[in-house]
Amino acid sequence: MTPSPPATSARRRARAVAPVPYDFRRPLTLSREHGRHLSMALQRFARQWGTQLTARLRAPVQVTFDEVSLVTYDEHVGRLPTPTALFVCTVEQPRGTALLQLPVATTLVWVDYLFGGTGLGDDREGRELTEIETTVVRDLLVHALADLSYTFASIMPLQLNVRSVQYNPRFVQAVAATDAVLSARFTLRIGDQRVDAATLMLPAEPVLAALRTEQRPEGDESSRDRVLRDRADLERATLEAPVEVAVRCTPRTVHPRDVVDLAVGDVLQLSHPASRPLEVVVDDVVLARAAAGTHGSRLACQVVSVEENHA
Repeated sequence: MTPSPPATSARRRARAVAPVPYDFRRPLTLSREHGRHLSMALQRFARQWGTQLTARLRAPVQVTFDEVSLVTYDEHVGRLPTPTALFVCTVEQPRGTALLQLPVATTLVWVDYLFGGTGLGDDREGRELTEIETTVVRDLLVHALADLSYTFASIMPLQLNVRSVQYNPRFVQAVAATDAVLSARFTLRIGDQRVDAATLMLPAEPVLAALRTEQRPEGDESSRDRVLRDRADLERATLEAPVEVAVRCTPRTVHPRDVVDLAVGDVLQLSHPASRPLEVVVDDVVLARAAAGTHGSRLACQVVSVEENHA
């Protein structure tokens, strides 16, 4: 084998990995350490869930944990199939809402096994659970959610109670559309043939707060030094990142007809009083107020006030 020249390897890496914009106002990225802790807990839950289903259904069931990600609620719901069985759960301490999604056909296979059948189920499109079927599936999920509480005990107390079942994810507003949630995916295998997917949504902030509390640098001296050094490196890199600063008047809303008919010499009245300082903005966020002026032969502005809460 002939090793590739360094320049060629660098170009290949540049083509393979493209930079991804990061919004510090909405940091939807799990840290490696947090992701590892969550994956371990969810893997244990998947194993226990599969064992519990195998014992209850008297049929071989395997549940495999696939991945966990930090997304907005709207992104999580957008990935779910329609229709599907969406079990809305109440989260205790702190109060919140979680969602456990299962294909309706999968739950009907479970019901068939519990009633002594062969797991034939019912694949009719649009089929919903009857009241009796809902009660039977809810009983199965009570035991599964108890296993979830057990596997999360090392992170935080987590108690979920099934409140209702819905069939169209778009009609379920568990949290605000832009709120961050933890989205976990599982693969369900029943017997040798049937393979389905399930998802679990948990509110992100309580879980991540518990993980941050657990991982404060209280270990040996080297661990504390490493964490502090990493924080200093991140702060330095953030402060050295280039940003575009703009000075503007207060924006005014106009109609399209006002813009289309603009001609040379027209005067567009602004809603910005002459005595009010201009806005200093970065990425459309107002950071300060400034008075217009000059510096030599160039226009300039002098900052007169700074916004306290500009994040």
